[in-house]
Amino acid sequence: MQLDAQTVAADTIVFNYDADETLIGNETMRKLQAGLIRHAPRTLIGLLVLGFISACATNPVTGKRELGLVSEQQERQIGAQSYAPSIQMQGGSYDVDPELSAYVNQVGQRLAQHSDRPLDYEFVVLNNSVPNAWALPGGKIAINRGLLMELNSESELAAVLGHEITHAAARHGAKGMERGLLLQGAIVATAVATRDSDYSQYAVGGASVAAQLLNQRYGRNAELESDYYGMQYMAEAGYNPQGAVDLQETFLRLSEGRRSDWLSGLFASHPPSAERVAANQQTAAELSRNGERGVEEYQRAMAYLTRMKPAYDQYDDARKLLADSKPREAVTLINQAIRTEPKEALFHGFLGDLEFARGDYNKATQHYSRALDLNDQYFKFYLGRGESYRNLNKPELAKRDLEKSRELLPTADAMTSLGLIAEGQGQTDQALAYYQVASESKTPAGSMATTHLVSLDLPLNPQKYIAITKGLDQSGRVYLEFMNQTPVAMMGIEVEFAWIDVNSKQRVEKRRYAQPVDPGARGLIMLGGDPYSSAYNSLQYRISKAAVAR
Repeated sequence: MQLDAQTVAADTIVFNYDADETLIGNETMRKLQAGLIRHAPRTLIGLLVLGFISACATNPVTGKRELGLVSEQQERQIGAQSYAPSIQMQGGSYDVDPELSAYVNQVGQRLAQHSDRPLDYEFVVLNNSVPNAWALPGGKIAINRGLLMELNSESELAAVLGHEITHAAARHGAKGMERGLLLQGAIVATAVATRDSDYSQYAVGGASVAAQLLNQRYGRNAELESDYYGMQYMAEAGYNPQGAVDLQETFLRLSEGRRSDWLSGLFASHPPSAERVAANQQTAAELSRNGERGVEEYQRAMAYLTRMKPAYDQYDDARKLLADSKPREAVTLINQAIRTEPKEALFHGFLGDLEFARGDYNKATQHYSRALDLNDQYFKFYLGRGESYRNLNKPELAKRDLEKSRELLPTADAMTSLGLIAEGQGQTDQALAYYQVASESKTPAGSMATTHLVSLDLPLNPQKYIAITKGLDQSGRVYLEFMNQTPVAMMGIEVEFAWIDVNSKQRVEKRRYAQPVDPGARGLIMLGGDPYSSAYNSLQYRISKAAVAR
């Protein structure tokens, strides 16, 4: 078995795409080739395989005939499975002002009634300052708090939501999956057929599927299509389509200014262009301009968040200060933010992060607990408090919080810490299971999990981690060559081999390799000439012992 750290929930995959199509990423397909799909949810794998037998279908929005490898039922399931982890990965839902969330949902549902495709549309406001919005297959849609602050009217909000509704209704995300599956269908089928474990259906590997869906890049045609049909839905719902024109003009101006938050947010997946502005202007000219603009309605709905904006700006600045190793300045800013908005759990969670970084785990648990009093549905607070408890040598309290964190969003950090607790309590099998899942991550936690995984499992199953083959040198002497396939140095490698001698009796020997073997390095054990060379064809061999180098 080759351990190869992979991108997971916390390190999202950037999808490759051309001008007209949304593609599922090459990295995703490489993971399938490596067999790592075994950690994805069983239901999702089944959906992708079953999609291959679907027939061509008519796109419900455009009316065009196109491949339909992923059925509507499968889209709904994929979106439903990915929605909760996607929300967690993007900061959790914004719950401080429930009236604003209800307002956004009301506007979204008003538009969804006019969609060409009746899906189970859901709309959520995310507690994230980055200006962004996204849609998952099946009609699961989110808009960030940061984007709401940049809009000026209900019609502009309707333009954003109508655009995202079209992405879901016109199957843009599903077509990205289909194109990747079509290109490498044989690889998918082989990986699925040979996968040997369905451990932790909702673990790191499964959560990474949501990360991949979130980071799809839409091509030119998909963006123009979503603008056009989104404006149709706006007009039919009674909104003035000029809001979509104003919105794109604003986006184009901001993109030219190259604001970093916009570049990392909406513009990364929805690139604005002069072509889109012109297309929207033409579409608006063809539609009724008598619809609602909703400027006052939007301002009323946004009144509370607008008053709280300085607090969120201070929070964002405090995070930057902490990243720049300026904790005192960060504390000053975050305390100012709390005085302005004491109900925001993120602010208290940040104080927990700050005390954790200082090594004051008792104070950290107090701040995380306050954050959980305000919002007990965000994984990061459980993760922070669980890690604090672990450092305070309170394993049962740590395990409780880490498990809750894992339920909300499986991460390499939580899985690795749970593995450390299990290992410390002598629960080797449980520790191995946690480490196996966490080892897929390219994060420091994933690297630690890999080290512990190999340390625990290598003495039990050395053949899983060391490749071995036999050969003959130019003089006809037999050798055994092996390779360390892990990122961990090894020592004490022992090879056991057997052969049939001239009297038809089986002989068994063992040889030990005296030197340590670095990650990726090879070692050679020379057996010699006869009797080994004459018994070469019957020679059998295996790695019988190995340990991690200390």
